[in-house]
Amino acid sequence: MKLTSSSFADGQKIPGEFSFCIADPAHHVCLGKNLNPQLAWSDVPAGTRSFALLCHDPDVPSQGDDVNQEGRTVPASLPRVDFFHWVLIDLPAAVDGIKEGEFSKEVSPRGKPGPQAPHGSRQGINNYTDWFAGDNDMRGDYYGYDGPCPPWNDEIVHHYVFTLYALDIESLPLEGKFGGPEVRAAIAGHVLAEASLSGTYTLNPSLSA
Repeated sequence: MKLTSSSFADGQKIPGEFSFCIADPAHHVCLGKNLNPQLAWSDVPAGTRSFALLCHDPDVPSQGDDVNQEGRTVPASLPRVDFFHWVLIDLPAAVDGIKEGEFSKEVSPRGKPGPQAPHGSRQGINNYTDWFAGDNDMRGDYYGYDGPCPPWNDEIVHHYVFTLYALDIESLPLEGKFGGPEVRAAIAGHVLAEASLSGTYTLNPSLSA
């Protein structure tokens, strides 16, 4: 199975229009267009009954003490954890692509609604749900796609991995609120094939030059 995108090349920088935040010289960052990228897939195995799609950033700081703090940096040596940006399940087997902006067209304070999504699919919550939990203006359940917004003072460039799974079941047995870890557990034993592509993103001016 092969996964491609016309929005960015595998291993290359993700353009700002697909990001939650873009660089701003006066304030470090400002909100981006937050469009979901275009994706397409081919060479799907026989017996595929649905698809699941996950996008995660494996480079997120495991501690937030230095994140976006003036006069400090997030050290490259800090252990990193997964942060899910998109959790999408129950995409019908007949679907062979996702249009740019089809699932996300803007930043939605307090999160986009869910879990119902285009093509009869369902979306889980992404980790902005946790990130904004203590922010009165932004907290809520963030369903679907919300793009990159790495710390503007991080010493490393972040990677965003889009992984498509061809599954042998039509619908995953998940109810209520679910996220990336729950989907990873639910697809175990049902994956016929998987394909990934990744892009990079940074808001650190010293790294983006």
